[in-house]
Amino acid sequence: MITGREPDGTPRVSVVIPLYQKERYIGRTLASVLAQTFTDFEVVVLDNACTDGSVDVVRSFDDPRVRLEHNPATIPAPANFRRAVELARAPLVKVLSADDLIYPTALAEQVAVLDADPALPLVSCRHDLVDDDDRVMSRDRALRSRDLLGRQDATTVIRRIVRHRGSPLGVPGNMLFRRTAYDAAGGFPDNPYALDIGLAARLVEHGGFHGLPRTLSAFRLATGSVTSTAFRRNIGLQHQFLRELRDRHRDVIRRRDVVIGLLREPLTTARQRLMAAASTDPASRRHRWLRATVDLRASVRG
Repeated sequence: MITGREPDGTPRVSVVIPLYQKERYIGRTLASVLAQTFTDFEVVVLDNACTDGSVDVVRSFDDPRVRLEHNPATIPAPANFRRAVELARAPLVKVLSADDLIYPTALAEQVAVLDADPALPLVSCRHDLVDDDDRVMSRDRALRSRDLLGRQDATTVIRRIVRHRGSPLGVPGNMLFRRTAYDAAGGFPDNPYALDIGLAARLVEHGGFHGLPRTLSAFRLATGSVTSTAFRRNIGLQHQFLRELRDRHRDVIRRRDVVIGLLREPLTTARQRLMAAASTDPASRRHRWLRATVDLRASVRG
């Protein structure tokens, strides 16, 4: 087991879990964190006024590293994510969705990267895509281009985001960041679509990025998690985020980056539609067919 407590006794890492109506999954999410080979962490679970049995599941874990906090009323996702980080005590933070998983060496490998480079604000990794029953639907997603692996500067990452038109750096559970950089960057954006990629785009401005070619987490495509209405809304929010990113980085984003992104957009949209369609009952024929399709999606890897 790997430790390394801060001099004042605070944990090295805070894993924060914004929680809302995830009774079916939160137990597995917490278990994946508590199984880490790196042990000097706290887990902050923020109950966003759940009305199901999610909180009871959290309370069933008898581990002093788990701290349960509550919102008196349900608040929007961006505000909930920001409050979850505000409750963290450690200098390094991972935000983990309440239905996702991290693999046993995730914290150890990512802490080692940040320890080796004190100026680095953010490290990310690849993830698997899993269904309700933890069956892997697709492996090794995110960080699929060589210019996102290893140490990269902010310009390279911003240009890649514009070219990709999705989230090439991964989902929140892939990332570990410095709290100081998070505070300097202004935290999570208001755009709920861009909670992951929007924060990452802000963080890289404060020292760059490191991409690990290792798959250290799992993103859950839960049944019913993406409706057709949500899909249309997300496309609109995606376009809004990209417009704001281009406005913010006019000095580094080239016309070529924008053109490549626009040409790639049909592919990105098709992949997102496939993910939305796969959000069905795992026992259904449709889900099994889509799972096979996703596994063979070499041309649409993100």
